[in-house]
Amino acid sequence: MREVHVLFCLVQDTVDAGVIAAGAALRVVATMTITPEQVDVAAATARGIPVTTIPPMVTEATADLAWALLLAVGRRVVEADGLVRANVFPGAQSCRLEGLGVSGRTLGLLGCGRVGQAVARRARGFGMRVLYADPRPLAPPEEAALGLVRVPLPVLLAEADYVSVHVPLGPATRHLVGAPELQRMKPTAYLINTSRGPVVDEAALAVALAAGRLAGAALDVFEHEPRVDPRLLALPNVVLTPHIGSAEVELRARMAAVVVDNILAVLAGRRPPNCANPEVYGQGGHQ
Repeated sequence: MREVHVLFCLVQDTVDAGVIAAGAALRVVATMTITPEQVDVAAATARGIPVTTIPPMVTEATADLAWALLLAVGRRVVEADGLVRANVFPGAQSCRLEGLGVSGRTLGLLGCGRVGQAVARRARGFGMRVLYADPRPLAPPEEAALGLVRVPLPVLLAEADYVSVHVPLGPATRHLVGAPELQRMKPTAYLINTSRGPVVDEAALAVALAAGRLAGAALDVFEHEPRVDPRLLALPNVVLTPHIGSAEVELRARMAAVVVDNILAVLAGRRPPNCANPEVYGQGGHQ
């Protein structure tokens, strides 16, 4: 870090105060995330170093993946694929791979921001009843347009067949889904997480799944990325993907372009278009 002017980091890279202090020549920390929770923004700000981000541009891609995971775990797609590859064909009407089904079921959205609402729009095509729990309620016309019903979190957990997590990571949401919350869910229900890993207590989830208190889970994010709890790896009723919510060719190209624009602006002495700590700049837009 000693001679580095630009530090480009991804969501799994931890940029703490020690890393920032080591960068004697550091001019910008450029992330390809919407919220830079992996960066010690306060430490960067104290040194007058801008931390740049990307705008909210992954909504539709993340919602697509949430649905891919929901369908895969509910209809046991990954298990079925593994059997076929192992030359096991249970038969077209065997009970071996029966899943819960999706159409007409109840979907619970834990958080109903941009991605949660995009997931809700897709749920209408499956004729689902959609509940949501969020401290900030949507306006009644928005709820009506999406067919949403806001309920307390305990009610959502008790009634949903699929619980999909869409809250940002922060002190109030870390382990928001822990052992007590998992205990409230139906034993036939599934948990899907495409937000941030630490929102779910991964150890508690592994215990609940192994004990049969939950039908399954589908995760794109993990509490200690890139490490995954070995107990989850061993369970056939868990679908796992390596944080690929934004992994679309065109989207990733646009994201990279935003990062480059931010970096070039800082190097040219201009305020970057997407800055998480604008206080490092004065009224004239310069540091």
